[in-house]
Amino acid sequence: MRHSTHILLALFFALILATQARHHPHHHTKHKHSSSHSTDDNNNSSNNQSYSPSPSPAPAPGYDDNEEAPSPSPSSSPSSNGDDNGTEIFDVRTFGAIGDGVSDDTKALKMAWDIACQSDSAVNVVLLPRGFSFMVQSTIFTGPCQGALVLKVDGTLMAPNGPESWPNNTSRRQWLVFYRINNMSLQGSGAIDGRGQNWWDLPCKPHKGPNGTTLPGPCDSPVALRFFMSSNLSVQGLRIKNSPQFHFRFDGCKSVHVDSIFITSPALSPNTDGIHIENTNDVRIYNSVISNGDDCVSIGTGCYDVDIKNITCGPSHGISIGSLGNHNSRACVSNITVRDSTIKASDNGVRIKTWQGGSGSVSRVTFTNIHMDTVRNPIIIDQFYCLSKECTNQTSAVLVSDIAYSNIKGTYDIRHPPMRFACSDSVPCTNLTLSDIELLPAQGDIVNDPFCWNAYGNLVTLTIPPVSCLIEGLPQSLPGNDLDRC
Repeated sequence: MRHSTHILLALFFALILATQARHHPHHHTKHKHSSSHSTDDNNNSSNNQSYSPSPSPAPAPGYDDNEEAPSPSPSSSPSSNGDDNGTEIFDVRTFGAIGDGVSDDTKALKMAWDIACQSDSAVNVVLLPRGFSFMVQSTIFTGPCQGALVLKVDGTLMAPNGPESWPNNTSRRQWLVFYRINNMSLQGSGAIDGRGQNWWDLPCKPHKGPNGTTLPGPCDSPVALRFFMSSNLSVQGLRIKNSPQFHFRFDGCKSVHVDSIFITSPALSPNTDGIHIENTNDVRIYNSVISNGDDCVSIGTGCYDVDIKNITCGPSHGISIGSLGNHNSRACVSNITVRDSTIKASDNGVRIKTWQGGSGSVSRVTFTNIHMDTVRNPIIIDQFYCLSKECTNQTSAVLVSDIAYSNIKGTYDIRHPPMRFACSDSVPCTNLTLSDIELLPAQGDIVNDPFCWNAYGNLVTLTIPPVSCLIEGLPQSLPGNDLDRC
């Protein structure tokens, strides 16, 4: 009897517990399984934020090379790190990155990229956290990826320190390459350091040889960041310095948005163009500061629909279209706008440069609302561009037409004319228009006359200094095959 009573009591309590379980279900948090791991909450509170592949940050502030945030200690406990908005974080430290500026973190970054690229989350963030310096060898990051991908550099991303540190079996033409990527953003509050000094000091570089000449020896120097055959790209908020050669290069890309970045390298660092684009269209370069040893922005062949706005450029070689037509090649560039910008202490202002012997055309280009501050050649078309004294006169040339200059004001270096239109002997420049041009000498009161050669155009308003050398109207004949090829 007592045994039966115990059984009945046990059944009664089991029934109560089952009833409570039905009315109070457990709450489960669904975690997407991946190889991303969490880090200390105090050190990376941003990991729980939502990321967009195309954010709109405020302009990047100036930075101190010696400033470094306290180093957080990485977490060793793996866990999934996503959020309800479909964003997943891949912290490179959890893939083995050390971040001490000395250790080779290439494999860790590549592994984080590859796994993020394969993730089916809507947005996948590869994070280089603040307070760490990650040294990475030359690497190619390939796509296409499953979702949008963000490479977020909040710490410092560093190249190997010069040619002696570069692996012998690795190309010396590029450092980090992004290939066949669609919908990617490179952003962050950190810095990218190309560590270019030892490359610039190679004896083959022009400024290191005796009397400006070069010496024999290997001379390849890597582009810091190259985007190749990619689309829907965003670069925002970053600081990049001291690239061995070009800082950014976009080849065969479409829909590129660069906004609020700082690019710096010494004025005598050779071939350190800030942003170079080639065979690329639908480009917006906005709200950025660039000072370097070559062009702030250079536009190569195959580019069209390019808008450059609110750029502070210099010291530098200015903003250039070209050089085009080298080795008798065909070049096509059209629909380019440069506006609302400042160029200071630079060899050139706004420039179009082509080699003799080329073909194709540069057309529908607008330079407007640009302030010049002590610029050697504020406005220049140079169709006799040559890097040596061995270039010979040739009968073919890239046709330059429909170029508009408006509201360009400021000061120029008196050693050169403020405007120079040196057009081809056989293929003259046509339809050059000038309005509201006011360029005064930076020193003294001697105003140099503009220079024109075989340049056709007109003045919409009077200019300072006066331009009397443009030929009105159109030439009697033009080679029929140049513009038609583009």
